Order: sequence, then C-alpha cells, then structure tokens
Amino acid sequence: MKKTVVLNVVALSSRLIGEHTPFLKKWTEQGKKANIKPLLPAVTCSSQATYFTGKRPSEHGIVGNGWCFRDEYEIKFWRQSNKLVQAPKIWEELKKEDPNFTCANMFWWFNMNSTVDFAVTPRPLYPATGLKLPDVHSQPMDLRQKLQKELGQFPLFSFWGPNANIESTRWIADASMMVDKWHDPTLTLIYLPHLDYNLQRVGIDFSKIGKDLREIDEVCEDLITYYENRGAEVMIVSEYGITDVDKPVHINRILREKGYVSVKDELGLETLDTWASRAFAVADHQLAHIYIKDSQDIPAVKQLLEKTAGIELVLDEKGKEEHHLNHERAGDLVIMAGEKSWFTYYFWLDDKKAPDYARTVDIHRKPGYDPVETFADPKIKFLKGKIGLKLLKKKLGFRYLMDVIPLDANLVKGSHGRTGEVKEDWPVFITQKTELLGKSEIDSKEVYNLIFKHLK
Repeated sequence: MKKTVVLNVVALSSRLIGEHTPFLKKWTEQGKKANIKPLLPAVTCSSQATYFTGKRPSEHGIVGNGWCFRDEYEIKFWRQSNKLVQAPKIWEELKKEDPNFTCANMFWWFNMNSTVDFAVTPRPLYPATGLKLPDVHSQPMDLRQKLQKELGQFPLFSFWGPNANIESTRWIADASMMVDKWHDPTLTLIYLPHLDYNLQRVGIDFSKIGKDLREIDEVCEDLITYYENRGAEVMIVSEYGITDVDKPVHINRILREKGYVSVKDELGLETLDTWASRAFAVADHQLAHIYIKDSQDIPAVKQLLEKTAGIELVLDEKGKEEHHLNHERAGDLVIMAGEKSWFTYYFWLDDKKAPDYARTVDIHRKPGYDPVETFADPKIKFLKGKIGLKLLKKKLGFRYLMDVIPLDANLVKGSHGRTGEVKEDWPVFITQKTELLGKSEIDSKEVYNLIFKHLK
C-alpha cells in the first residue's frame, strides 16, 4: 500500500486560503480542492467518525461532541474510547487486506481503546491534590515517555483555554514526524487544531486572524515537505468551516422559564438536574439535542422551539431521519441554529448562582460545549497577577481554582455546526492526486473512500 498522510487542518475553508497562507495556496493550486458538504452536526467528533468509517451519525452513533447517555441520564462530552464508534474503521478494513498495514492516529478523537497501531491523544493527570497536570496517553504506552522526553511535556494549556495557541499544534506536528521516523506507519492521521481558537474568539476577521493563518501555514509546510520527501501521498481535510455569529441562544434558560428544566442547589450554587428535568438541551455549537422525559411533552416543546428566535430547524423523528441523526443517542428533538446564532449550555438565571465550574475551563463537567472558555474575563482587575498567584499555588502543590472564565456569551464571534449554504465556508479536501477528485463538491462520507484510494 502507498504511504499516506491525512492532515486534519481544523476550521480550514476556501475563504481562508489566500494571502495569509502562501504555502497552502500554492500547494492547493498545484493539486485539486473540493468543498465538503457539511455534516449535521459539523463538529469534531461527528465529522471525524464519518471520515474514518464512511458512515453517517445514524450508523456510527457519534451524534455530536457529547450527548446524554440514556442509561445513566447524564451528559458527557469528549469521551475518548474508540468503542463508542459503532462502525468499522478504515484502518481495520485495510488491515484485513494487508496484514503489514499499520496506522498512526495523532490526536484525532476517539483515540483510546483503539485498534490503531500507534496512538497519541491528550489525557491530563488528576492527582488527589486536585491539580490538573498536562499529559498524553499513547499506544504503545512507552511512546508517551519517548515523545515527552524529546519534545517536553505536551502543552495542554495551549491546546484549549484562554492561552490556546500554536504551541500545541506544533507539538503534535513534531510528534507525528517522530513517530513516522521511529515506526514508518502506512497511514498517519494528524490533527492540527490551531485555527479553531481565534476564529471562535473573533470570527472571520483577517486583521485579527492573519497571524494564526500564517502560523498554521508554516506547520503545514513543514509537515507536507517532510512527508512528501518520504514518498508519502498527503491530503488535507477539515471538519467544518467557522462563520461569524453574534446571537447566543440560551436554550436551557428558555426551557427553565417554561418549567421544563430543574436545577439542584449545591452550596448556594445551581447545577443542572437531568434526572428531575422534564426536558433539557445538550448544546453543541450550532446544534443542540433536546432530551424529553415524557413523550407527551414533545409536541409542546417542539412548538416552543419553533417559535424561538435563533433556531432555524427543529427536527422530530422524521426530520432526524432526513438528516441522518436517527440514532438512539440523539435527542428526542434536535435543533439547528440560524446563520448568526449558536447555543450556550447556560441554565442559571442569575450569574451569582452559576456553578463553580462555569468560570473555569472544565470540558467534562459542563453539560454542553462552552466556547467562552477561550477567553479570560476582561472584567477581572489585575488579571495577570491573579493568574500568576494561582499558578504559584499550583507550582507549590496547593489546590487552586483557575476561575477566570467570563460568563458573557456575547464575546464569542465565530461558530460552526450547521449546514450553511455558502460553499466558501464549507470544510475542504485537498490532494495532489488530481485524478481521484473528479468534482468540486463532495459528501462528507466520501472522504473515507478518497483516503482509501490514496493508499492503493
């Protein structure tokens, strides 16, 4: 099989390839590009699962970055076990054809408990002291020690949060090249998240994202040059394109005001009580799953949502089937935001009663996705000094609470997840094997077949 590499340049769209990305612009012109029709939802976990299975969410079961696990009735985001993906993966199918085939998965999601040969994925340490320490999980396990010995500790706090920057993407790129030198895998999947950060903060504002585009362009140049010199076929994909937003929709607050959402008092603060709620939303960028305890409430909730500003689609069972979201993990209703809107997870009505995790970067405890985590609260006086003091406590081994995240959803200027009509903002597929790409627009599930063909 032909040595092949897939660079997942998150949030890359045709609109972004230009003067700020000279290498990518030239490389694209030398090859061929197609726009990928966005999956619903056009989010990381769903898109990646479709790319490496060739199936839709109705078949592989990844209906979002998170969902309500009905057997527990708890909301969980960013689960990492590959066993959650309910369809055969491309590396499993290729291994059947060629026992010598090997695959390295470098930070694509669902990268634990996997059947790939080499895997590296973020996995912080949570010692009993209450600290959160950067680390990765790897397969085989000694790969973790070898990489961090060569490259230093994985920069977790530049991977997500107010300090998210190119450092984490550069670490992933360097680690990928090291794994290639050590093991020479047949297929390598590389996740490059850098553009995701500032585009969610500021939207498509080239005066503010030019630096980010130049940085990812340089990383792509290094990777593509390295792998092409190794005789590999390289392709670029992206999971979604980010578009401008200015209307956060607090869907759980709307449901609460109508008596559907219940909360629990915990030390004077509120937490979402999924077990007692008649209905609640799992917000995921521009898509949300609505879980409704009693099916008799579905018509009323549907009517309420259809009248809510900022909601473009309300999918019932028939609608979910049309959009390939008819899976038991999906909500009883699924809603898609309008062009300039996105959904928050906020369920409290008074910021003084917001749960303690609301003001922190806490992707696992929050019952929904929170892009406000990419900001530090501009209202905090002497912010750098406060952060410095907390980091000193951490260094000394004391417990600390990095409660610097604001509760102002209006700060967010970019989002994704919906099926937009402007093709310039769709995700992209770029290859130098021009004969394999016969059209300028492809379906999300076709990415699987294209990866397969590159290996032949």
